[in-house]
Amino acid sequence: MTDSTAYIPAHLRQQWNIEMLPLNVFIDDVSYQEEVDLQADQFYPLVRQAKELPKTSQPSIGYITETLEKLAVDYDAVVSIHLSSGISGTHQSVITAGNMVEGIDVYAFDSEISCMAQGFYALEAAQMAHDGKDAETIMNRLNEMKQSMRAYFMVDDLSHLHRGGRLNGAQALLGSMLQVKPLLHFVDTKIVPFEKIRTQKKAIKRILSLFDEDAATGKPVKAVVIHANRPEDAKMLKNDIEKQYANVEISISYFGAVIGTHLGEGSLGLAWYLK
Repeated sequence: MTDSTAYIPAHLRQQWNIEMLPLNVFIDDVSYQEEVDLQADQFYPLVRQAKELPKTSQPSIGYITETLEKLAVDYDAVVSIHLSSGISGTHQSVITAGNMVEGIDVYAFDSEISCMAQGFYALEAAQMAHDGKDAETIMNRLNEMKQSMRAYFMVDDLSHLHRGGRLNGAQALLGSMLQVKPLLHFVDTKIVPFEKIRTQKKAIKRILSLFDEDAATGKPVKAVVIHANRPEDAKMLKNDIEKQYANVEISISYFGAVIGTHLGEGSLGLAWYLK
């Protein structure tokens, strides 16, 4: 099980039997379940017309409890992988709900990250479960993956992070005044600035230099370019990486409605881990 912020395509969730808990997005008082009745390509046009910044919320305890009760009919354990506990209470809610439901052991994993980097954990866990591995073995592998998991992203406008409470005011003000394109990453479950860079081109170049530290070793790397309504830029970045590194398996994903609410349209990132 995972939540909607992993942004795993529906056909892959179905193929690997991954249950999804949708987070909620509120746009001008209308409530949507992310990845259920609001897809990323619908979200950004809606936000441009919205009167105010959307709001987000985690799945209710009741919804999570009902989902676990349904799973308990067929399964005795579930590995549940969620977005960073530093930006959402979803992980803790799953632990709480797990203690309320009998007949199923819930192994909750804090990815300490989000988007398709979180999806990498869920897909790996699902493949291991398919191969007959038990929950403890899967959790050990996820913790091993965490040691090499990296993600860096830049935002086009710091105001979303500031207004959403994910970045402090001084950092947002300084960034907007200087037209800075800060590189951000997750540290101890929270989004923090990594470096302040003046232009988008330099920011992308810096992300690639950080990626090269792992990719140039020749070890197998799994990577993903993540974008907020920037498909062409994402394709160019993916193509550049494919040309340079034969050892890298790379795909393209997106910042959906919940994470897009906090980062804003135009964001671009790269996540990877050593296979």
